[in-house]
Amino acid sequence: MAALLEIKDLSVDFKTSTETVNALRNISFKVNKNEIVALVGESGSGKSVTSLSILQLVPAPPAVYSSGEIIFHGSNNSATDLLKADRKTLQKIRGNKIGMIFQEPMTSLNPVLTCGKQVAETLQLHKNISKQEAKEGVINWFRKVKLPDPEKIYSRYPHELSGGQKQRVMIAMAMCCEPDLLICDEPTTALDVTVQKTVLQLITELQQQSGMGVIFITHDLGVVAEIADRALVMYRGEIVEQNIIREIFLNPQHKYTRALLACRPADQPKGKRLPVISDFMLLPDTIEKSETSAAKNATAPSQEVLLKVQDLSVWFPAEKTFFGKPSKFIKAVNNVSFDLYKGETLGLVGESGCGKTTLGRTLLRLVEPHSGSILYNGTDLLSISKKELISRRKEMQIIFQDPYSSLNPRISIGSAIAEPMKVHGIHSRRQLKEKVAELLQKVDLSPDHYNRYPHEFSGGQRQRIVIARSLALNPSFIVCDESVSALDVSVQAQVLNLLNDLKKEFGFTVIFISHDLSVIRYISDRIMVMSNGEIVETGKAEDIYQHPSSDYTRQLIASVPKGYVA
Repeated sequence: MAALLEIKDLSVDFKTSTETVNALRNISFKVNKNEIVALVGESGSGKSVTSLSILQLVPAPPAVYSSGEIIFHGSNNSATDLLKADRKTLQKIRGNKIGMIFQEPMTSLNPVLTCGKQVAETLQLHKNISKQEAKEGVINWFRKVKLPDPEKIYSRYPHELSGGQKQRVMIAMAMCCEPDLLICDEPTTALDVTVQKTVLQLITELQQQSGMGVIFITHDLGVVAEIADRALVMYRGEIVEQNIIREIFLNPQHKYTRALLACRPADQPKGKRLPVISDFMLLPDTIEKSETSAAKNATAPSQEVLLKVQDLSVWFPAEKTFFGKPSKFIKAVNNVSFDLYKGETLGLVGESGCGKTTLGRTLLRLVEPHSGSILYNGTDLLSISKKELISRRKEMQIIFQDPYSSLNPRISIGSAIAEPMKVHGIHSRRQLKEKVAELLQKVDLSPDHYNRYPHEFSGGQRQRIVIARSLALNPSFIVCDESVSALDVSVQAQVLNLLNDLKKEFGFTVIFISHDLSVIRYISDRIMVMSNGEIVETGKAEDIYQHPSSDYTRQLIASVPKGYVA
C-alpha cells in the first residue's frame, strides 16, 4: 500500500530559560492512503505535538525540531519534507492537501464570522472560485456532513449552533478542498455519545468515499475500536506500541497499553476500585499492595429522603414582544419530580440540551425555577429568605465541568480553597491554612502547592483542587456537573476513585451529571435519564443499563463505544 505520510525519527524539544522538555523522541510511523491510523495516549504523551508538527503549527521557538523528517507524498506523486518546506509551500498544503479538525470547535471558529463564510474562505483561497460558487460548495458540504437546513446554517454564527453542529462545520471546513490527508485532533472528546457516534460515522463515510488517509487522535480506546485500522500508543513522547486494532485490544504488548485498556469504567463492576496507570507502571509487589489496600466496601444509601423535588419547571424566554414581554419560552426543565436519598449517588444522564445542567443548578438555586418545589431536609428552598439560603449553601456544593474556568487564575489554589470558609466565617487564619493543607492531602496533592496558581497544574490536578474546595465546608449534598467528561481515561479513573473514597469518608450525597453512560453506570446507585427537559426513565443503575424501558435510553446505550468485539 502506498505511503501518504512518512515520519522518520522525529524529535521535538521545547526550550525555556531554565530547562529543555523532550516532547517527542525519535518517533517513526507511516500513514497509507485509504487508512485510518489512531494516535492514542494521555495528555502530555505527544499526540497533539505530533499532529501539529506535520503542518508546522508548533511555533519555533520555543519548539526545536531536533531531528527527523516528515515526508508528504501528494496526489501528483511529489514528495515534500514538511520540516524543510518554505511558508509558501506550506500554505498551499495546509487546508488543501492536508486538512485538520481541531478538538474545540468553539475556539477554532471565528465568533464574528458566520459559519458559511468561514468555510467559503477556505474554498476561495485554495480553489480560486467566485463567492457564489464558494457559497454553493459550502452548502453542498453542509449537506454532506448532515447539518440540518444548510442554507440557514450558512448564515448563522458559531454561538448559535450546538457542539455537535459546530464540529460538523469544522469537518466541512477540513474536507471541502478534498485533502489527501485528514488530521482529527480529539474531535469527539466533549461530545455526547450519540453525537460522537454520528461524527465518527461521518468521518468514516467521508474517508471511504474519498480514499484519503486519516490520523485520528484520541485518549479513548473505545473510540479507536470504532473507527481505526491501526493504532499507535504514545507515552511520554515515544511510540511504545503500534499494531492493527485486533492485536492492540486482544494481545497488547506494552504495560502502558494494558493500563489504558484497564482504566475504562465500562469494563469494571460497580464498587471495584478502577485501575490507574501507576498500578501497571509500578513494580509487581507495589501493584498488589495498591490493589488490596484500595479494596473498600461501599456503603449502601439509606432510605431517608434528603431532597424531594416536585413538579419543578425552569423556563427561559425564547421570543419577546415589542415591549420586551416574553411571548415564547424554552422549557429547559418541565415538571420534573424525584427523590434523592441520603448517602446515594444519583446519576443524571442525557444529551446536551436535555436540561441536566439546568436542573442541577436549579437544585442549588443558582438558577431560579418557574414553578415547583425543592424540599431539602424538609425545608422548601424556594420559600426561604436570601439570608437563610446563604447559610444553607454551606451544606450544598457544586463541582463544575471545566475546572480551569471555575478557578480564578489570579488567586492561588490555597486561597481558592480557603475562600468558602472565609465567606462563612469558619476557622481562624492559622486554622484555615491547616484545613487547606489537610484538604490538599485528601485529594492527593501536596500542602506545598498552597501558593501555586491554577495554570501550574494539569487538568486532572485542577479537578482535584475544585473537589477540595467543594469539601471545605463539609457539605452533605454535592452536584457533580460533567466533572470527568473532558479528562483522559486514566485521570478520569483517578478522579472517580477519589470521589468514591471521599464519599465513604465524608458521607455526602451526590447527583452525578454526565453524558457518558459507562461512567454513570460505574459510579451511580440509581440513574435518571433526561430528554427534552423531562425525566423519561428512573431505576437502579444496572437495571437501566441492562434492561432499558424507553427507546431513548436504548439509543443512548447503543451509542456507547463498546471497544473491540472479536
